[in-house]
Amino acid sequence: MVKRRRHSAPEIIAKLRQADEMAAEGRLQSDIARSLGVSVMTYHRWRNGRPALEGSQVAERRDQRPKDFVARVEKVGRFDELQLENSRLRRLVTDLLLEKVRLEEILKTAELVA
Repeated sequence: MVKRRRHSAPEIIAKLRQADEMAAEGRLQSDIARSLGVSVMTYHRWRNGRPALEGSQVAERRDQRPKDFVARVEKVGRFDELQLENSRLRRLVTDLLLEKVRLEEILKTAELVA
């Protein structure tokens, strides 16, 4: 079994710069990760967590991500609120329908008696 190793921040930045160069050459992400000596998941985690580098296309995409993420979180929160409201309204409609049926039965019995 391979011993796990934690890379320091400067090592990660250096390896990510190498990865940028390899990506510019058109190499596959799996090949890039293999040449860096890490798994593809580690490479992705590093790439998503690195500080934005000046003038990098990756930096431009990372600048957009937080806005998209916040928008998605807000949509999920709004969706949850709407689901809760929907369930409350369904219960209210059910209660009103039951009340209507009860009143109709009372009306029928009153008509039969009269």
